[in-house]
Amino acid sequence: MRKILLTSAFALAAAPAFAESHGSCGEVSITEMNWASAAVVTAVGEFIMEQGYGCDVTRIPSSTNPALTSVAETGEPDILTELWVNAAPVYDRLAAEGKVKPLTEVLSDGGVEAWWIPNYVLEEHPELATIEGVLANPDLVGNRFHQCPDGWACKTVNGNNAKAAGLEAAGIEVFQHGSGETMATSIAAAYQDKEPWFGYYWAPTSVLGQYPMTAVEMGDFNADAHSCNAKEDCADPQLSPFPKAKVLTVVTDSFATENPAVTDMLSKMQFTNEQMNGVLAWQSENNASPDEAAVYYLTTYKDVWGTWLDDAAKEKLSALLQ
Repeated sequence: MRKILLTSAFALAAAPAFAESHGSCGEVSITEMNWASAAVVTAVGEFIMEQGYGCDVTRIPSSTNPALTSVAETGEPDILTELWVNAAPVYDRLAAEGKVKPLTEVLSDGGVEAWWIPNYVLEEHPELATIEGVLANPDLVGNRFHQCPDGWACKTVNGNNAKAAGLEAAGIEVFQHGSGETMATSIAAAYQDKEPWFGYYWAPTSVLGQYPMTAVEMGDFNADAHSCNAKEDCADPQLSPFPKAKVLTVVTDSFATENPAVTDMLSKMQFTNEQMNGVLAWQSENNASPDEAAVYYLTTYKDVWGTWLDDAAKEKLSALLQ
């Protein structure tokens, strides 16, 4: 499969853009945020824009807040995709000023943060589906909660939730990892030996694509409690699950005005966490590049991305859609 996809990637990269026959959209700049799922989204979008809509696309390596600062100061890049709004305090102001236009939730079911257990553990012990069941059976989760490293915002939220839930009082050690790599390795090791694992993780990621996990039910989301839990000095931690993170594709207002066809396509470009977890798992297992992962997505989900296109783009990409 990897050899086939590499061949396909070469063929797609070598294919000519169709600028002249589809009303060229000209030069376009798009962010390539510095995490795996965003790089795949950008590669998929770039291919469709170039081959279906005649754009000349430039990727701009960036991250959330620097990209928004650039838009505020220079009006570029044209397209910001996989923008996690909860990590971008300046976004609301730029949107209100009309400097950016939200098109879609590019992760259709949102970014997900939660406390998880492996599916094989849940199948054997369904009582662990809720935090109450976990607290009543600490030995079934290995008497350990896997916590974020220092410097991650999730460490503060998890720490306050752990206090509110009474993890340590129930006999569950809060074990802080030194890095994201060790967190991922701990899940892989647990899966290899079919051992218990309980802790924080997020999606979309290759880890949750490779190692199916179920989020532990922690009750209803409480906005006030979550806001307090996000502070180091939260005086009264209360248990609350993480909210679904809104993850958007946005464009500059000028781009939307000048490129209505491409803007319409981008407004339909969405990925579920299940799809992206699977693509990222394939990428990790095959040591593949974001471009190769994009080819994997394009060849696997023709029935999805084909619905994003207008008739002219479908005609240009008809060979791939067969």
